[in-house]
Parts: sequence; structure tokens; C-alpha cells
Amino acid sequence: MDFVSIRIITADVARLVGFYERATGASATWATEDFAELRTAGATLAIAGTRTVPLFAPGAARPADNHSVITEFRVDDVDRVYRNLTGFVTDFVNRPTTMPWGNRSLLFRDPDGNLVNFFTPAAREGDPGPGRQRP
Repeated sequence: MDFVSIRIITADVARLVGFYERATGASATWATEDFAELRTAGATLAIAGTRTVPLFAPGAARPADNHSVITEFRVDDVDRVYRNLTGFVTDFVNRPTTMPWGNRSLLFRDPDGNLVNFFTPAAREGDPGPGRQRP
């Protein structure tokens, strides 16, 4: 089994796709006006409109109602990404912070209120990590 994607249901597909294209720098591939995907090397972020929900099970998902999932993206330099998103993202939950496990993390909400985490992994012993040089 392979984990391949997460799908966000939204009432405004174009708005949310535009937000994630700007935030991630990835371009979406549109299948219909109700469905688009942003593909990365590790997984795909699918964004679908409310009209797609009944195809699975009527009422099974509701837009802008997520209170338990954080969608995460690994980035090379979370501080640089934060500077690039300042003025675009309107709801930063946490500015770049070094977490107890060493990752540098930036937490914000997308236009539907979903939590998004951009993080730079902690350098492991002997590994300078992304964007870091060995002394």
C-alpha cells in the first residue's frame, strides 16, 4: 500500500487551488472545474469541490470544517518561506519556531481554515541538513 494523496473539500476550488499554488510554488493540474491536484515528489494534494462529495457518499465531507488534520510540506528554508508568505497568508498560527524535536516549523491556516505546516527538518548528526554547510 502507498499513501499517495490527501483531498481537501472546499466550496471554492479556484480560490483554494490558487492559494496552494502561491504558497507552494507548485502548479495544479485540473481534471475538471471541481477537481485539481498539486503533485510533489512525495504525495499529491487534491482539492475538490463540494459537488464531488455525493460521488463518494452524500454528506460524508464538509468544506471548511477540519479541526484535526495538519497538511505538512517539507521546505529547504522555512524562514525564507515565511518571509515570502508574509503579506499573502493572513492567518499565521505560529511564526518559524524550532520544535523540541529539532525541526524548524511554520504553522498557518489556508483560506478554508485548514492547518498547514511548512517545516525544515532538523540536521542529523553528520548531516548538515538542507541549506546548511558543514563547518
